[in-house]
Amino acid sequence: MGVVLMLMTIGGLICAAILLVISYFTKKIWLRTFVLGGVFVWFVSYTLLLLVSSIFSEEKTLSFNQPKEFYGFYFDCHMHAAVTGVRKTKTLGDRTANGDFYIVKVKVSSDAKQATLGLITVDAHVVDDQNREFKRDKQAETQLGEQPPFDRKILPVESFEKEIVFDLSADIKNPRLDIREGYGIDHIIEAVLVGDEDSILHKRNYFKLETNEQLTGN
Repeated sequence: MGVVLMLMTIGGLICAAILLVISYFTKKIWLRTFVLGGVFVWFVSYTLLLLVSSIFSEEKTLSFNQPKEFYGFYFDCHMHAAVTGVRKTKTLGDRTANGDFYIVKVKVSSDAKQATLGLITVDAHVVDDQNREFKRDKQAETQLGEQPPFDRKILPVESFEKEIVFDLSADIKNPRLDIREGYGIDHIIEAVLVGDEDSILHKRNYFKLETNEQLTGN
């Protein structure tokens, strides 16, 4: 629905601009008033719908292998990511965690029919119940060996897996992985896209990071 409303808004603005030009040259004040009034009503209604949709949204925690969709600049949602496994260790190669290393395996896939696509400028971080944010430990990730980049381009119906590492406090509760992607222009568009996870005030979709594995050395 959000994409349809956005396209309707863009199309409506184009039509409104054309009608305003016509009203200027034909000196039809009633037409200009009608167009400006219609644009005002539409933007007020759109803003209310955007805020209501975001305020009443619910935070979701995705289970293992449950994919999350990513919208691109052209409103496609062919790219997906899912957490397929989590293991925990105190040491990784020659590095020792301040808390515990969480090694998260992420599967990136595409269900596009023709285009070769990839994620863009990926931001992956962990949050906990205290709203603390933990960024990736890229130094520790070098101990895992060569990993494909998040922005690797893949063919239609193709996928790849990569492991990322976080050094999380030993007392952390309910750690959840948040993955976001896109350029600045993508974030601007998605901020006003009704129902989109990245829209203003909208709740996030997180990935579950619980693991039943015992703490081990490596």
